Amino acid sequence: MQTRSLGNNGPRVSAIGLGCMGMSEFYGPTDDAQSIALIHEYLAAGGNFLDTADMYGMGHNETLLGKAIKDRREKVFLATKFGNVRGPKGEFLGVRGTPEYVKQACDASLRRLGIDHIDLYYQHRVDTATPIEDTVGAMADLVKIGKVKYLGLSEAGAQTIRRAVKVHPIAALQSEYSLWTRDPEDGILELCGELGITFVAYSPLGRGFLTGRIKKSEDLAPGDNRHNHPRFQGENMLKNLELVERVEEIAREKQCTPSQLALAWVLSRGTDIIPIPGTRRSKYLHENLGALGITLSANDVARIDAAAPQGATAGERYPAAMMGRVGK
Repeated sequence: MQTRSLGNNGPRVSAIGLGCMGMSEFYGPTDDAQSIALIHEYLAAGGNFLDTADMYGMGHNETLLGKAIKDRREKVFLATKFGNVRGPKGEFLGVRGTPEYVKQACDASLRRLGIDHIDLYYQHRVDTATPIEDTVGAMADLVKIGKVKYLGLSEAGAQTIRRAVKVHPIAALQSEYSLWTRDPEDGILELCGELGITFVAYSPLGRGFLTGRIKKSEDLAPGDNRHNHPRFQGENMLKNLELVERVEEIAREKQCTPSQLALAWVLSRGTDIIPIPGTRRSKYLHENLGALGITLSANDVARIDAAAPQGATAGERYPAAMMGRVGK
């Protein structure tokens, strides 16, 4: 397992993390025993960077991870998030970043995870009604009392990030980044480099689309949340399949899978970038980790960039309401 630094002065963490969201909801049926076994496989392979959030399964995902790491906490660098508030039926109630809520959310996450500190604590989305200075100030208080080690932001805009780092060092920014979501190239990656912030790329496989295993909407389970995403619908999906076919062609030439090529491309964008693909299956876990063994030449990267240039993907990455909460 290769490692990369988290922030300027942070620890070394796995160059490929494990996103655990899908183990609780959004991507069809789940199985706790299977998920725990997969987390153990990831750790046995040398991985240590696990990613969750309090909203995933309305706390279920944190409880699941708590069970998985109970007897191996020292092997894990654990990241979780707060800020997206949901009701008892799973409905979205808004984003909260008030100092009081930050501390309440942290204590609740610690209880569910069964741990005494969180390694990396993200604000999941920016609360535009609360000054970022107040939110990060409260997060910094958690660092001072030992409940949190490092701070992060997710889907924050450039000005928010600049204001945040004046309050406390930000070790990581987690935002969507892949061959079909290249928005961070519009200044955010450069800003992270300038400020010494590690960029954590979620959905580096385009929510599974870049694997080449999704060819039609019927390939998704009936309750899969991706049915609601514009990129998986109608004409958008047909156009995006053309992009995947171009990626698949290059992958065949490189004698790797499309997933491995897509992850190798993300890894090639900078040593301060860490992708966190999610999966529930052992086969795909090891396939993803295999991307670490793929070397891309300058010519390879140029061909991949030409096959999936910025702006080539059809449709927004989220439904309208969710798009309104990113880049703030």
